[in-house]
Amino acid sequence: MIIVTTNDIPGYRIAHVFGECFGLTVRSRHIGSNIGAGFKAMAGGELKGITSLLHECRQEALQRLATEAERRGANGVVAFRFETTEYGGTGIEVCAYGTAVGIEAAP
Repeated sequence: MIIVTTNDIPGYRIAHVFGECFGLTVRSRHIGSNIGAGFKAMAGGELKGITSLLHECRQEALQRLATEAERRGANGVVAFRFETTEYGGTGIEVCAYGTAVGIEAAP
């Protein structure tokens, strides 16, 4: 599975467009993370617990995107993007989306 942010993939041609696909995850922060983030926000600096949570969310959303694209018969995704939203003040929603395509090596 080739996943790119561009609208084409150098060296390949898009033979079939399967359409929009996405992977979604919503994760809540645990109470320790919320308290630690509150203290850190006052002092300044990286919120490592939140950074780690967001990284894990993005990886999970990306994997779900790839699974959805494969389920449709695609072997690539173009115009890939992430969208991240705070969810209810206690969690993070991450959506990975793009266009599932069938690609083949360019002649």
